Amino acid sequence: MAVTASMVKELREKTGAGMMDCKKALTETGGDMEKAIDFLREKGIASAAKKADRVAAEGLAAVVTDGNKAAIVEVNSETDFVAKNEGFQTLVKELAEHLLAKSPASVEEALEQPFKDGGQSVQEFINSSIAKIGEKLSLRRFAVVEKEDGDVFGGYLHQGGRIGVLTVLGNSSDEDLARDVSMHVAAIRPTYVSRDEVAADEVNREREVLKQQALNEGKPENIVEKMVEGRLSKYFEQVCLLDQPFVKDGDQKVGKFLQAKGATAKSFVRFEVGEGIEKREDNFAEEVMSQVKK
Repeated sequence: MAVTASMVKELREKTGAGMMDCKKALTETGGDMEKAIDFLREKGIASAAKKADRVAAEGLAAVVTDGNKAAIVEVNSETDFVAKNEGFQTLVKELAEHLLAKSPASVEEALEQPFKDGGQSVQEFINSSIAKIGEKLSLRRFAVVEKEDGDVFGGYLHQGGRIGVLTVLGNSSDEDLARDVSMHVAAIRPTYVSRDEVAADEVNREREVLKQQALNEGKPENIVEKMVEGRLSKYFEQVCLLDQPFVKDGDQKVGKFLQAKGATAKSFVRFEVGEGIEKREDNFAEEVMSQVKK
């Protein structure tokens, strides 16, 4: 029986195995889908699919640079134990280097790209690593950043990669300064570089909330506006990098500190591993009771 592209696609979707592995399995089994699945399972190639429904909320972030380009990436695993595995750490580094070199537009595009020598795709490389490491692994997100000649990158990894930050400073070649700013971003979690980046509707919404708070406190209307502006400054201090007291010098805000150094903050990317992923919390007592009731 002739093996068609649609058959290969179906087997790939069912097993998570690579395209060439699926084609070989179908060829070896005369196009029998179930036998092809068994063939892949016997070879250990379909192990990735069996882990597809697991939650991968641990892992590592990594930062790599090359000249005027840098990449930051988050790769997830199921357990923190695997994140400490040397093989997993190498995988994360290799993926970061691939992303830096190829600059794909999205995770989906990245997964389809040929990896290294072109023998397998990035997704197939991850699938083969799943078979070796024994946990679900996934490329969650990345950013490729470019700078100008007069700028400097600042890369920082907290707890070996639990949090990763990539910062770009303008008018500077001071890598230590850029790293210090990245360290600040890791610790304080700003959302924006400056007030200019905060959308007007977001500021107006915050201003209205603060106004209602002041009125609910019974403050006279003639002083509410001044109170709101003062509290709005506190809001900007929470979300804007340049308005925040610098972690290494609390007497100065980041903006003033950089100004004194003749530098400017252009951008930053902050990845905290697993943020926003709903982690499964297994209840051992409930699991035991469910087994007893069966």
